[in-house]
Amino acid sequence: MATIPLAERLRPRTLDEYIGQQHLVGEGGVFRRFIASGSVPSFILWGPPGVGKTTLAKIISSQLDRPFYTLSAVTSGVKEVREVIEKARNQHLFNARPAFLFIDEIHRFNKSQQDSLLGAVEQGVVTLIGATTENPSFEVIPPLLSRCQVYVLKHMEDSDLQTLLDRALTQDEEMRSREVEVRQTEALFRFSGGDARKLLNILDIMAGAADGKLVIDDEHVTQCLQQNIALYDKHGEQHYDVISAFIKSVRGSDPNAAIYWLARMLAGGEEPRFIARRLVILASEDIGLANPNALLLANACFDTVHKIGMPEARITLAETTIYLATSAKSNSAYKAINAALSLVEHDTTNRPVPLHLRNAPTRLMDDLGYGADYKYAHDFAGHFVEQEFLPESLSGRKFYTPDTGNQQEARIAENIKRLWGEKYK
Repeated sequence: MATIPLAERLRPRTLDEYIGQQHLVGEGGVFRRFIASGSVPSFILWGPPGVGKTTLAKIISSQLDRPFYTLSAVTSGVKEVREVIEKARNQHLFNARPAFLFIDEIHRFNKSQQDSLLGAVEQGVVTLIGATTENPSFEVIPPLLSRCQVYVLKHMEDSDLQTLLDRALTQDEEMRSREVEVRQTEALFRFSGGDARKLLNILDIMAGAADGKLVIDDEHVTQCLQQNIALYDKHGEQHYDVISAFIKSVRGSDPNAAIYWLARMLAGGEEPRFIARRLVILASEDIGLANPNALLLANACFDTVHKIGMPEARITLAETTIYLATSAKSNSAYKAINAALSLVEHDTTNRPVPLHLRNAPTRLMDDLGYGADYKYAHDFAGHFVEQEFLPESLSGRKFYTPDTGNQQEARIAENIKRLWGEKYK
């Protein structure tokens, strides 16, 4: 029994056993409606590792008693896809409901592999369930994406991890046979990082490292993981930790550390396009207006990596990594859009667009004053004239604050003050 990993021994079999993702599986949640109605569209589960994507797919299939085929995008090609579809097609002749085809890491399927799925999905031969840690908008071809619902799964909260820990210690036969004392959980939950599988793997490691009483506290968890780092890594459990270190090294302006973590990712078989995408995000989020050329270079890197692939792509990734790490930094644009979104998402007043900013495509709109008093900037000296562009009730509200610690935005700040005076002080 103990040779089966704890994560597999505790895999939920029903939605009532499933922990977390209450927005999907809670009372009235969409997946409960699927089971109740028996009608399930093709869908994609997008979320971080270890939050129950595969488990959720298996529960749906099991509860509806339909054939369940599974493919891994890492090991399967077009040939394997067509073979499974043919099996499902033959099965479909004897069943009113289509089989489920679960594709793990669907973001790793290339265009031709994804194209091979289209016909079977359109004809209802299979109900596709894809699982991905990547934004499907970037990784799934539009024709396939348009035929699938996308459901977002979240990192598990500490309360979810506590429930999982309690279940492991009280319901798993192997863990119940051990004397276990839980003194602290901060390190256990922190190392788990919202990943249920990672938490259970840590418990497995700790149980295997202790012969007698198993004590769970912050010091013991940390020591145990440091001593068993190879075991902890063998299934890529630190995948996201390494990516985090890479991102923070670039953000922290350390090119040597950034290159080291880049090498770790490449040596570990990380998808180069995944890294290139992260560089584009870094260029926007952490460098931004301090050096607008960073986004141009990152975008060129993204395009180049798509075109040439490995091993040559390593050079382009290294060049871009060093450039971004050594560039001036600013997150002012990131903070500005977050501030504006925060207001808009919680603002229930539906503030009207000022009349002078509205178009007047009809006579009625013209008569109502749409567009009246609008001043065309190019008709004025310096291509600028002061007028109100925000709703009147928000006049003077500032969302963008230039980071004057770098020359580029210091100039932007000076220009805003020159044009607007004290309005946006």
